Amino acid sequence: MSGHSKWSTIKHKKAVTDVKRGKLFSKLGKAITVAAREKGGDPEMNPTLRTAIQKAKEVSMPQENIDRAVSRGAGGDGDTILQECVYEAYGPGGVALIITGITDNNNRTSNELKHLLSQNNSKLASPGSVLWAFEKKDGEWFPQEYSLVALSKSDNDSLLKLMNTIDDHDDVQDIYTNNKEE
Repeated sequence: MSGHSKWSTIKHKKAVTDVKRGKLFSKLGKAITVAAREKGGDPEMNPTLRTAIQKAKEVSMPQENIDRAVSRGAGGDGDTILQECVYEAYGPGGVALIITGITDNNNRTSNELKHLLSQNNSKLASPGSVLWAFEKKDGEWFPQEYSLVALSKSDNDSLLKLMNTIDDHDDVQDIYTNNKEE
């Protein structure tokens, strides 16, 4: 016998799942808070808030957490001021990246992203140097057809690794690239 019980295995798998769900709930809660702060806490009058709440419900986020995030954004909790942020970067093979997030400290998030990018042979770009390659529609960034970049297999693998690393950051909401997928 290996000395491991079935419960021990289940417990470890559950712990990993709980951490992932916690990070996802945190990201969704921040999105709800910012949406409620910008246009009010009534989902009927605020389509951005309604969409954020819908995404939270799709992943079974508890209603109590949703209500708390709406309350915090609508002025119920003035302790932390969250702000949306957009970072521009260049990744493997010269691919352009737009990283959107919600943070309570822009300097901290910027420095942490700069560190993550440099560890993956990528770099933070100056404001406006990447946005030209994208068009914003309904809150999402879409690459312009003329700006698409085809990557080699190794650059594509590096990009996927980089995106997974960045996505694990608590303040990051979405990552957009102009990678031409074949």
